[in-house]
Amino acid sequence: MKRYLVGSCAAIAVALALGTTTLAHHSFAATYLEDQSVTIEGEIVQFLLRNPHSFVHVMVKDQSGALNRYVVEWGSPAQLSGKVSRDTLKPGDHVIISGNPGRNAADHRVRLLTFKRPKDGWSWGILDSERFD
Repeated sequence: MKRYLVGSCAAIAVALALGTTTLAHHSFAATYLEDQSVTIEGEIVQFLLRNPHSFVHVMVKDQSGALNRYVVEWGSPAQLSGKVSRDTLKPGDHVIISGNPGRNAADHRVRLLTFKRPKDGWSWGILDSERFD
């Protein structure tokens, strides 16, 4: 009886492990100040649409006129599907991005909340369907 119980429990554990998808995710609060917001404006240098998060690299002038490369963290391709593809954003596009600043200001990191491209009015994060955690 004991052998049957141990074998059954092991079989159930294996079935559960193989039959479910587990999503591991880091806390954004560990990297970003979620209770604060910043807005940056500049030119796209690179756009990486990839899992688990996409990234937009933007050159931004600071108050002294010096250029700083910001790394803007965005959603996964699945979260952005339907509105964002590899061809949506191009190097040289002028953009305005609002989001949560990184905990270390010297890292020039932002977690994207809203995105605007003034030349054609394209935007992201304005509609409820474009927001995710």
